[in-house]
This record gives sequence, C-alpha cells and structure tokens, in this order.
Amino acid sequence: MAMRKRWISRLSFLTLALLLMAALAACNPGQAPEQGQGGGEQEKPFHIGVIPSQNQGDMQKAMNKLAQILEQKLGRDVEIKVYSDYNGVVEAMSYGHIDMAFFGPLTYVIAHEKSGAEAIITQLVDGKPYYYSYLIAHKDSPWNSLDDVVKHSKEIRLAFGDVNSTSGSLIPGLVLKKKGVFVDQNNHQFKSVVYTGNHDATALAVQNKQADVGAIDSAIFNVLKKEGKIDADAFKVIWQSEPLFQYPWAVKKGTSPEMIKKLQDAFVGIKDPEILNAFGASGFTTCSDKDYEAVRKAAKEAGRL
Repeated sequence: MAMRKRWISRLSFLTLALLLMAALAACNPGQAPEQGQGGGEQEKPFHIGVIPSQNQGDMQKAMNKLAQILEQKLGRDVEIKVYSDYNGVVEAMSYGHIDMAFFGPLTYVIAHEKSGAEAIITQLVDGKPYYYSYLIAHKDSPWNSLDDVVKHSKEIRLAFGDVNSTSGSLIPGLVLKKKGVFVDQNNHQFKSVVYTGNHDATALAVQNKQADVGAIDSAIFNVLKKEGKIDADAFKVIWQSEPLFQYPWAVKKGTSPEMIKKLQDAFVGIKDPEILNAFGASGFTTCSDKDYEAVRKAAKEAGRL
C-alpha cells in the first residue's frame, strides 16, 4: 500500500511540473523562436564559403581579417572557409552548410539555379565592376593572337583554371569551341588540355613553360604580377574577352533584407589592402542577379545550365 502511495505521489509531481511548464510557455510566446527567425540564429556563427581564386593559404589569411570586420558589423561570430575547388562552394550552399558565398560568375548562376542563392555584392577593379578573361603565353612564345592559337592548336599545351571558372574556363572554352578546336578535355585539337585548379597555378605553368597558353582572370593576373608571385616580364597577353561582370558575393535563399543591408554596408566600407588584394579589387559595391545575365546566357550556350 505504501509503495502505491509513493507512485501516486511521483505521478502527481510529474503532472504538476508539466502543467507549470505549459503555463510558462503560454505566458512567454516567442521565447523559443523558430530556426531562422529571431535571436536563436544570432547565437550561431555566420558561415561563408569562398572559391580558391588564388593559393588557399594566402586567401585564408585575408579571409581571417575579413571575418573580424564582419563580426564587428554583424554582432555575431563569422567563420570563413576557402574551399579546395569551385564546385565545393556550390554544394555547400545547396546543402545549407553556408549562409553566404564568394562565387565566380559561372558558379554563381549555377548556385542561383540550384538553391536560389542571391548576388548582393561584387568587387571593383580600378573603380569598375568588370574584369576580363585573358589567354596568356610566355614572352618567348611564337604565338601572339587567338588566330595563332587556333591555327597551331596541335602544337599547343593549353591550360585552363578550374573547370567551373568563368574567365579560366567557360568564356575562353566557348570561344575556342566556336573556332572548332575545343569541346572538352577529352575532345579537342590541342596537343594537351589540363585544368590547373586556380589562376596562380595557371600563371606559373605558363611561366615555367609547362603550358604554352593559359586562360586566366585579368584582375588576379595583375595582382600576381604586382605582388611578385610571378615574373611580370615573363608573359604576354594574346587574347582578351569582352568585359565580364565581377565575381559576386551571394547569400542563401530567404536571407532577411536587414541582414543583406548589414552585409552590403560592411563590404562597401572595407578599405583594408590585404583583403582587397586577395580579390584583385579596389573596393566593393552592391549588385543583383540581373547583372549576371550575360554569364547565364554563356553558361546555357555551353551546356552548363
């Protein structure tokens, strides 16, 4: 009988506790906000993914400084990761592992289609939001133009950057495709075709005569020369594309207008030369998805979308 009374007492205490918890919740609605709404998200780090436009180690140093600036502006922890390849950033955005990403124009339009990523910031080079795709050759090379590359393709070792790079792959690849000498890495009329993975590797391959012609981002090429990471006198530019709208910073789908405004204000205010040099930039400015229509059209033409 005593044991039964103890069980009844314990059950009564549990029932009372549950009733009290329910009453407190009713009196304090909003104390447990849903994920993505309210203060709960503010306690989590803001995650940013970055494509490897240059050597990862050099990029990460600048990104650590960028994270500190953004933490002050956003009032929360910021973690920035430089990924090993372009596609890794697209996948990270698609699976919700990051809140914001620094994309190439091509990877941005892919991410926009796959996950609804929205471009909000781009960089300026000499005050303008444009850059170019270059084909570069060693100064001792006998080839001086796109026509030379097409005419002598069977003698040329061609180097692209990342397969998902706009200036290092998409645009020059499309031009060479229209000339009838390139379809993909396994279907072309060159002596060889390689993908180096990033722009500085392409420049070094041409400088060291491991490749005869390389496709590269004009802004990054200029920074590599300026910082002495390559021999500025070892190269010549043999082809330049039409102007391309600069690399975007994009946020994940559903990011609040308030957060977008904070991020835009923070980036526009950045003057640190180490951060700017990491992107070959003179500053940052706002942008939107419509600025990448030309790249979207090229991606569809190349069968990438």
